[in-house]
Amino acid sequence: MLQIFQDLGAELAQMFLSILGALPFIFGYLALILISMLIWNFVRAQMGRVRDYTSLKTVTFGDESAVVSDKAASVISIVLIFVIWGAFTGSNWLPGPFHAPGPFVGQEAFTYTIEGPDGTQADATIFVSVHPQGEQPAPLEFDAGTGPVKNDSVVVQAYRSKLISWDANDEITRKDGAKVVAVDGRAIDADTDVDVGFGRVALTDKGTLNFEPGQGWQMENIWLPAPDSVWRRLVSVSADGYQNVTLSEHLSYSLFRVIVGFALGALVGIPLGYAMGLSNWFRGWFDPIVEFMRPVPPLALIPLVIIWAGIGEQGKIILLFLAALWIMAIGARSGVSGVKITKVHAAYSLGASKWQILRHVIIPNSLPEIFTAARVAMGVCWGTVVAAELVAAEKGVGKMIVAASKFQDTDIVLMGIILIGIIGFGIDMLMRWAERVLVPWKGKG
Repeated sequence: MLQIFQDLGAELAQMFLSILGALPFIFGYLALILISMLIWNFVRAQMGRVRDYTSLKTVTFGDESAVVSDKAASVISIVLIFVIWGAFTGSNWLPGPFHAPGPFVGQEAFTYTIEGPDGTQADATIFVSVHPQGEQPAPLEFDAGTGPVKNDSVVVQAYRSKLISWDANDEITRKDGAKVVAVDGRAIDADTDVDVGFGRVALTDKGTLNFEPGQGWQMENIWLPAPDSVWRRLVSVSADGYQNVTLSEHLSYSLFRVIVGFALGALVGIPLGYAMGLSNWFRGWFDPIVEFMRPVPPLALIPLVIIWAGIGEQGKIILLFLAALWIMAIGARSGVSGVKITKVHAAYSLGASKWQILRHVIIPNSLPEIFTAARVAMGVCWGTVVAAELVAAEKGVGKMIVAASKFQDTDIVLMGIILIGIIGFGIDMLMRWAERVLVPWKGKG
């Protein structure tokens, strides 16, 4: 048990250090938000004050109805994300001045000092050629020299490192007791690296030099591809497909599974929520089940779903159904519980029956909560579809993402994530529009 706490403490300490390292970037992003807000407010003030219902209010801070989404802030936010993304990936869509410092590419040299077994020292030079990924490096020509310690060369790809056997062409080698004691005049050992300006030189335990070229601030394509790289893959996959399946088929299958799973979850969950909100018996019967299943992640149910329903389409839809069911049930139950009792009393005083109260009071007043739950459930279903399509799926965005990750096609992985987000956002906007049309009384008492 003590070892477990020690391991957890070490993990927490590492996470804390990672958070501290990310703080400058977080504060920088917050500063960009505040600067953008100040600039836009200044520009809007010069354009003339907007005259609407909100602008006429004397108190707006703390009034939720006075807070609406600023479209300019949304546009600036999206543009800024793409600018940051392009700047730290060297995108061709951005001009050079907007790029973050990239990795070192070119030819340079550094000097290392050898100490022989008798204590004598000699210097030699290593000529370095760093080439971009995917390019064939040009032959590196250099003069090896005539002394007992010869010059060497190394050709390495950007973002990679390479070992240098410095004594391969020397008269005095490590077998004779020779060792590297300095690089560019600075002492080096197995615990001390030397920064040579265009990279870092380390010494291994066996006395071999390891050269790592400077990486700059830009991320390698395998970790985060540039926006234009993702766009090119979107165009190519749209035209030629991926693994013999077109992009439209991948999207159609995923969308079909999400819609069917969500619809079945809503079809069962909403009546279940109404029953729990209106009947003591149903509340007592189903409340333990719902509260037990609610925190269980859908991913934990995959083994059971495979055993119960196999690996066909039924298993995937059942998983999405279970992801939406409990959310919709809790949303409907919360909607019923949130109906103002004064409205129910008013309906009874006018002679309304229970069915009329359900039809004209409870259902209309619970619809806002149900729409909110539906939006949450749809988001959870989109998040679960990737796991659902892990169950022997041949088509689907999740299947495409998982297959691409195995081959380290990060641009396709990122493309699939963006497509899921765009489609999910479109569905959410559609549900918001439906809520405005079907529930125009929301927020009006």
